[in-house]
Parts: sequence; structure tokens; C-alpha cells
Amino acid sequence: MSLSSFAKSDDPKTFMVIFKQKELKSLKTSIQKIEDQFSEAFKTKTYSGNSDLTLVIEVPSSEIDECSLGSFIVEIGEGQEMQLQEIAFRLFDLTEGKEELQSFISEYEEAQQLKKNGKLAKADTKL
Repeated sequence: MSLSSFAKSDDPKTFMVIFKQKELKSLKTSIQKIEDQFSEAFKTKTYSGNSDLTLVIEVPSSEIDECSLGSFIVEIGEGQEMQLQEIAFRLFDLTEGKEELQSFISEYEEAQQLKKNGKLAKADTKL
């Protein structure tokens, strides 16, 4: 699947791709090389340090999910290509989790408001 085949959309999605440094080293590639391939088409940011290597990718199309992003072909050097899912340790859709959290918070706040309104109604009837 080619990166250039996706048109811009109003609903961007954010993915977090985690890599094991040993795996990238064994493939003779780096997170920077992988990021360079995605940064041509998408907003990207890498994180490294004491933990696993992480690449955050914001894609403009809501048509892309974890499976389709994982199927993107990545050049790993020396003329070799692999699917992102074969290189990555884990791939997460951060947008999906955010939407679920927002839905939960909205439901909770609505329930709290209903409880509050119920208590106010009981207080009014006592007067």
C-alpha cells in the first residue's frame, strides 16, 4: 500500500507504533529511517530513551485503521521492503481510545447530572 494514495480528510487519526531496538538493529534499520518514509505524507514524531522506540503518526484519513497502517510497505535498507506490522512490536490507534474515553466521560457526567437533578427535585418537594 502506498502512502501517497490517501487524500486529506477532516477527521485525522493518531497511531502509536512501538519498536524494539534490537529488532530494528537486526534489520539494519532505525526509527529515523522509518519515520522519514512516513513524514513525507503524514505528521510524525519519534520518542526514544530508556524504553522502547515509539513513532507517533497522525494520518488525515479516517479510512486508515491499525490493519491498513500495518500493511504499509517500509524500506528497511539494502533494497529490502517489509510491512510495518512485521517490524513493529505494537501498533495502537490512539484516536479510537480517545473517542471511547470521551464517550465514557460524557455518560458519567450525564449520570451525575441526573443524580443531582433528582436530589434537587426531592429537596423542592420537602419545602
